[in-house]
Amino acid sequence: MATATTEVHFNSSVKIDEDVKSKVIEILNARLADALDMKTQAKHAHWNVKGIHFFQLHELFDSIATHLEDHSDLIAERLVQLGGVANGTARQAAANSSIKEYDLHAVKGEEHVKALVQRLSTLANAARKAIDDTGKLGDQATADLFTEVTRAADKDLWFLEAHLQG
Repeated sequence: MATATTEVHFNSSVKIDEDVKSKVIEILNARLADALDMKTQAKHAHWNVKGIHFFQLHELFDSIATHLEDHSDLIAERLVQLGGVANGTARQAAANSSIKEYDLHAVKGEEHVKALVQRLSTLANAARKAIDDTGKLGDQATADLFTEVTRAADKDLWFLEAHLQG
């Protein structure tokens, strides 16, 4: 996994110290890579799930992918608001994501659910850490953004994990 390194490229009237902006932009780009990678993995599960609960899981996986698309947009827009460049191509996301490669042998619904739980929990926990990191840097607006991402990811995890319990 390569590390996203970014510089503040554009002027921004957001009153945050330039050094802090650079650090926050780096955090945002790392989490953007995760969100974009995770979105494509959820779509992979959506397209390829088979089995008795096909329709229910097909719809759930698509819903999760939509949430991840929304998270990606929030993260990328905050990055640009701070004067950074959102590293949002598929190649950039793949090169910089901390999300494990998807189980390409997964077929049955439960296999996809387990794979998504493992990966989405990585994303949620990285966003949870980003809340603390950006808060300590003094950027409460970005910390709040990551709170929103974490809350939604935790809800999606609940929906996935409910399929594995009971």
